[in-house]
Amino acid sequence: MLSERGNGLGPERGQDLGACRGGRQESEERRIMNTFTPTARTQVKRLPKRAAYDRDTVFKILDEAFVCHVGFVADGQPFVIPTNFGRSGETIYLHGSAASRMLRTLSEGVPVCVTVTLADGLVLARSAFHHSVNYRSVVVLGTARLVDDPSEKMEALRLFTEHIMKGRWEEIRWPTEQELKATTVLALPLEEVSAKVRTGGPIDDEEDYSLPVWAGVLPLPVVPAVPIADARLKAGTAVPQYMKAYRRGSGPQEQPSQMKLEQI
Repeated sequence: MLSERGNGLGPERGQDLGACRGGRQESEERRIMNTFTPTARTQVKRLPKRAAYDRDTVFKILDEAFVCHVGFVADGQPFVIPTNFGRSGETIYLHGSAASRMLRTLSEGVPVCVTVTLADGLVLARSAFHHSVNYRSVVVLGTARLVDDPSEKMEALRLFTEHIMKGRWEEIRWPTEQELKATTVLALPLEEVSAKVRTGGPIDDEEDYSLPVWAGVLPLPVVPAVPIADARLKAGTAVPQYMKAYRRGSGPQEQPSQMKLEQI
């Protein structure tokens, strides 16, 4: 009986161990799939502990930001241009006038660097040297392609609109064929990507902690104000529900209550 029990338990234990190994392997595969592989160009060198390469972090930053900065070189002159953007999966889209020098240059296959930064709070230390900012940022390197397929172009324009205000696209007039021709859209694949994030309070020199100076973080959340109607708004047009419920992510820092502000 003992021998039979032993023979019976062996395979079961072996199967359980294999399942555990398989689970760990699947977990590692998911982690790898969910992470951008750092390259020599995207590996964060300065304060590497603040680096993030996982897609969740990168996508949340991109989806919360309104403006990106596009860096490129044209005729030997570096340019960095602020512009709006939108994301769909592993691609970010840029758009603008067909006469845009930036878009015209990038459509020729010029290497591009796109950056996005969110300022979450001011970090006030006891010394000038250790003042800082809590931020979340993303750097994307690559080469953009011109979007000439009409359906993809229209979808990109929908993304831009919904990126600014979710629910807006279904209410507004969509672009005409002439407006589409006057607009250039570029697609930049998310391949070489890194994020960098700072959170938390100031880190002072030990001898400075005894100084009678207020230190801490002043959060800077994005808080919408009361909508201002256009002067020529059709009478009786109500503020859309999606505007009343509008909220933009305020990042990892909690918005301070009125009590906390008074205490500060």
